[in-house]
Amino acid sequence: MAAFHQISSQNLECPICLTLFNQPKSLACSHAFCKDCLERIFQTQPNLRTLTCPVCRKGTSVPSGDVARLQTNLPLSSLVDEVKTKNPTCTVCEMDEKSPAVSYCQDCATYMCTSCDKDHSNWKLFSTHLVLDMSEVLSERVPLKRRQKCKKHPADDQDCFCTGCREYICCKCGVLEHLQEGHNLEEAAIHEEKLMKNIKDLKEKTKTKTTTVKNHIEFIATQRDEITTTLRKLNDDIDKTYEEYMQLLSARRERLKCEVKRWSEKFKNELQVMEEESRQTISQINAMEELVTNGIKVPLEKDALFAHDTLCETLKSFLGRDDPDAQSPRGVTERAQNISFSKHIKVNELCLGELKGYMWGLKTDVQLPRKDNMSCMTPAPDGQMAVGSWLGGIHLYSPDGKFQKTVLKDVSVSKIGFLSDGRSVVYDADDKISLYTPQWEKLNVTFETTSYGEGVFGGLTVDRYDNIYAGNRNIQVFTTQGGKAVRDILFDGYSAWQLFSFHVAGKLLLTNAFTVVCLDGKGKKENVLTRDGMSAYPAVCRDDSVIVAWVKHMEGLVSIDRYTRDLEHMHNIITDFKIQKSKRGWYYLQEFESGDIAFCTPDRLYTFDSI
Repeated sequence: MAAFHQISSQNLECPICLTLFNQPKSLACSHAFCKDCLERIFQTQPNLRTLTCPVCRKGTSVPSGDVARLQTNLPLSSLVDEVKTKNPTCTVCEMDEKSPAVSYCQDCATYMCTSCDKDHSNWKLFSTHLVLDMSEVLSERVPLKRRQKCKKHPADDQDCFCTGCREYICCKCGVLEHLQEGHNLEEAAIHEEKLMKNIKDLKEKTKTKTTTVKNHIEFIATQRDEITTTLRKLNDDIDKTYEEYMQLLSARRERLKCEVKRWSEKFKNELQVMEEESRQTISQINAMEELVTNGIKVPLEKDALFAHDTLCETLKSFLGRDDPDAQSPRGVTERAQNISFSKHIKVNELCLGELKGYMWGLKTDVQLPRKDNMSCMTPAPDGQMAVGSWLGGIHLYSPDGKFQKTVLKDVSVSKIGFLSDGRSVVYDADDKISLYTPQWEKLNVTFETTSYGEGVFGGLTVDRYDNIYAGNRNIQVFTTQGGKAVRDILFDGYSAWQLFSFHVAGKLLLTNAFTVVCLDGKGKKENVLTRDGMSAYPAVCRDDSVIVAWVKHMEGLVSIDRYTRDLEHMHNIITDFKIQKSKRGWYYLQEFESGDIAFCTPDRLYTFDSI
């Protein structure tokens, strides 16, 4: 913006902002600019140590990257201060004493007093000129056009522009000098029109670029929100997984403690029996001793004498017995001391540890209600075990092998699972999935399963989110709302005859009765377990460890081993246990909530615990 005073002040204007210098700073090339203008330019420099002069393009080192530390042009600053204190006067009047200016003509580039302004407005030749009130000029909000007189030809305006010299000149200078040197000339008005068009184009491009950058900033904001949401979800997943792992560790701890408690009760009972036998011996000796002592109170005759002799012989017999053997209670203690806890040392396995130094044995062996009819088995609520029947019904058993009751007697059960709220999921022989309340009342929910024959021999399981998995050659995933499967899990080379879900790992376990396979959530095979000549029947325990029953069907033998969730062997539980051979080689293995193990044949239910 131009200043409000005489033309001489135009030499005190910054070439960038076109206003009087404000804190002028000199560059190494001697060109001066306002400090604020230089700071704005400096922010656009690729090298924040050197500032390029916008006039001559020479570089100037900026001390510590701070434009304020450049040298201040003190003489120029003093002149600006002096000019600012002067009041603008008329530049048209030829009188010695100039009158105060009241307006400024942009086209004439002159300040006018009241009289000159009136004369100027009466001339038709000047009717198109743009005249500014001094209040607008003093506010410096309006840029002032200036058409200066030629220094060589003071009577002529600089109405030409030399593109080579980049300066305004009069026509005489253009013809006599610049054209002779081969320079190109333009009318000043045309050059200014081009300049304005270029500025307009740049402003439009600036507006477009600004809009693009603003949109980019908004996009960055959306990305920041997405990152925040994503990372918040990560934190939530970490917290949730932590809680779930803590639950698994707690379950594992309780299971181990239950085993310790069971052993404690067993050992204490054995010692209690020994103690009671010893106390009974003392009681018997004391009683005999008291009866024999009675014989010295009075003379004994006939029957009393014979009785006394018998009592004495009996007492001698008691006294002649061997003293209690300390080896028996010591043996119980040694057996207890032989049990040890081995913590798990693999950091990628959440297993806590295991107890060693004890054996498992048969707890119960019961006949199923219907011979050769078992179809499935799964842990039920309240610590029970549910055994499905082809001919109809689900039989419920307690951990001690006692039959509790039969439900859904008219339903041919193929597979069964339980939701977290106690509802049951039943896959029947007609290849249909149904939901039942905890009271075994059927709910009005329909599932669109695969065609008949595809799912009957497939497994069924429910994960921690109550998603229902059913399948054979592929696995369909349903929600409890029913309808179509929300997704299919495809895998090659195996059939999911029996199917299990891990509690935390997000993986699935399946078997086709010959091979145990771990799948990730997308159906990718992770680990495989098999043994030559043996059928494999696995189960996932509450702590995500895996137990596998290895069955030699022809020999009627079963061995049970425990593995990590990555199918790495931990320890043996049962070796070559003799079972009653059945017609069908179809078996199921599960863990009771109590930690006892249930193994089911088509005819019988076996339970095992530590002995």
